[in-house]
Amino acid sequence: MGSDLIQTIAIYAIPVIFAITLHEAAHGYVAKHFGDLTAYAQGRISLNPLRHIDMTGTIIVPLALLLLSKLFGGGGILFGWAKPVPVNFSGLRHPKRDMLWVAAAGPGANFLMALFWALVLKFAASIPENAYALPMGLMGKAGIQINVVLMVLNLLPVPPLDGGRIAVSLLPHALSYRFSRIEPYGMVILLLLLFSGVLGIILWPLVNTVMQLISSVLNL
Repeated sequence: MGSDLIQTIAIYAIPVIFAITLHEAAHGYVAKHFGDLTAYAQGRISLNPLRHIDMTGTIIVPLALLLLSKLFGGGGILFGWAKPVPVNFSGLRHPKRDMLWVAAAGPGANFLMALFWALVLKFAASIPENAYALPMGLMGKAGIQINVVLMVLNLLPVPPLDGGRIAVSLLPHALSYRFSRIEPYGMVILLLLLFSGVLGIILWPLVNTVMQLISSVLNL
């Protein structure tokens, strides 16, 4: 179990770190594009994972869930987060409208990374078997799954997830204000869904659909 767990951590480490940190950097980059320089001023629009890693959310929680998955069987949600990129929505040129694009940037980055890892998997399958082909293929599979899970998870319409902010942006003003008041309870709702198993019931059909779409488009 020990060596198997170490191998699994080695395969998942890079995809997890970049999936979470590039998600956050994308929020900051798009916020800057629409006028808010908060993340830029704090040096958070960066591809350096060290600027985004949260010890609990980026390392401890994913490792704990990975360990539980290995001990009790696979199929769980690999869940984690980075330090949230600071966005001052009032600093956007059109706060309510631009919020949609800032929120969508994170899941969009995960989708692009899923495509990247799919290409890595495709490349690994096309080369002769060697010491690098198998781990590269396993890392590609891990990268696809992690990024698709994070994309679908963050698109759930629960503030403060990105899907919640997208909903706030799209709803009429009166409804969006009332809906945004859920935000202080959003993470509690999400954790209850996670540990009750309901989150997996909601997410896995959507995750599998997106993964099948990527597989069919790239002929994996």
